[in-house]
Amino acid sequence: MDGTEMNKNDAIKIDIMTRGGKIISQIMKEVIDAVAFGVTTAQLNDLSNEICRKYRVRPAFLGFNGYPASICASINNIVVHGIPNNTPLQEGDLVGLDFGIIYNGFCLDCARTKYIGTPDKEISRLIKGTRESLGAGSGSIIPNVTKVGDIGFAIEGVAKKYNLGVVRDLAGHGIGRKLQEEPSIPNFGEKGLGRLIKPGMTIAIEPMLTLGTHEVGVGKDGWSVATKDGSLSAHFEDTFAILEEKVINLTK
Repeated sequence: MDGTEMNKNDAIKIDIMTRGGKIISQIMKEVIDAVAFGVTTAQLNDLSNEICRKYRVRPAFLGFNGYPASICASINNIVVHGIPNNTPLQEGDLVGLDFGIIYNGFCLDCARTKYIGTPDKEISRLIKGTRESLGAGSGSIIPNVTKVGDIGFAIEGVAKKYNLGVVRDLAGHGIGRKLQEEPSIPNFGEKGLGRLIKPGMTIAIEPMLTLGTHEVGVGKDGWSVATKDGSLSAHFEDTFAILEEKVINLTK
C-alpha cells in the first residue's frame, strides 16, 4: 500500500471516531444552547461534565498539559483557552466554547462561537467570516492532492474577504489517539506547500479570526490567549476524516 488508500486500522479509527463525533456534537449543542445572560462559564463546564457522564465519555481537555477544566470558555477578546469562572455572562458577550472528548480511546474536538444578544454588523461579519472560513478550509481538501498549505490558503482567503485578522500563533492539528497530533494546520498558507492530506487521516481545522490584527499574547493565568489590540475574536472548529474519495465532518 503506497499511502494513497486507507488501511484496516485507519478504517477502524474512523468508524470509532464517527460514532464519537455524534456524541460530541450532541454535547456541544446542549452546552452552546445553555449560553445565556446570567449563566457562568463554570456552570457551562459543570454541564459539559454532567453530559459526558451521561454518554460515558471522558472530557479530553481536563488535565491535558495541566489544563484545569473540561471546556475552554473564551469571552470577547480571548481567542482560546479561557478558563471557566464564576462571572455571569452579560448581554453583548461573544462566547467561544472549545470542547473535546475521548471516546473508546480516540479524541474528537470542536468549537463554536455564540453572541449573547443581537449582533451588530461588525460582530456578524466576524462570526459569519470565521464560520465560512472553516467551510472553505475543509472544502478545499481533495484526498491525495491537497496539502496543508492549501487549507490555510483557503481559510486566509475568506478572512481577507471579510477583512478579518488571522491568528498566526495557533493552528489546527491532526487528532486521533492523542488530542493533538501531526500535522499542524495553520489558518494561513501557500498553495502546494506542506504535508499531503491522505486517506485515513483525521484532522481538526479551527480558524481563529479577529476584528483587529493577528497579534496575541498569553494572560496571567498562563492559559488564556487574548488579542493584543483588544479586538473581538471568533473560533469555529470541527474534526474531519479523510476518506479515499471524500472528506466527512465528524462533529458537525
